Amino acid sequence: MTGGVALLLVLAGLSEAAGRVLPVVAGRFGASRAGTVGLLLTGAVVDGAVFALWPVLASAVAGAPLAWTPSLLAPLLLSAVLAFPLLGPPLHGLLQLGVGAGLTAALAASAGIGWWTAAGCVAVAGIGLAAAVDGVRRVVVRLHRRRMPAVVA
Repeated sequence: MTGGVALLLVLAGLSEAAGRVLPVVAGRFGASRAGTVGLLLTGAVVDGAVFALWPVLASAVAGAPLAWTPSLLAPLLLSAVLAFPLLGPPLHGLLQLGVGAGLTAALAASAGIGWWTAAGCVAVAGIGLAAAVDGVRRVVVRLHRRRMPAVVA
């Protein structure tokens, strides 16, 4: 992985994390700046790692090598930027499909398989990663709720 690709992955992860964390933090009374920055950086690392794993898992399913290139990753960065709630999840999902189509074309060429087979591999990898991340987020939320003190009225 080149330095440029790593930088784009970190920026995409930070943008995705900002789109998820800032609306939650904005609704919390008394949220600290340090806590918000910590959440953003943690989210950037997690989302960047998930983005980095997408072509790796797709290539593992297909049995052929595939890696991020700046041309494949640039639409993902745009997609992450558009994760902000003002523009909405449908547009974000549409752009993610576009990124998946780019990965599909690269995987089909790399593995010498048909486009639909490659699309299935990319979809399986993406859905698996999304399910894993969603599961981890749900566990973190449950653990966080248990630690919060009860409000006495």
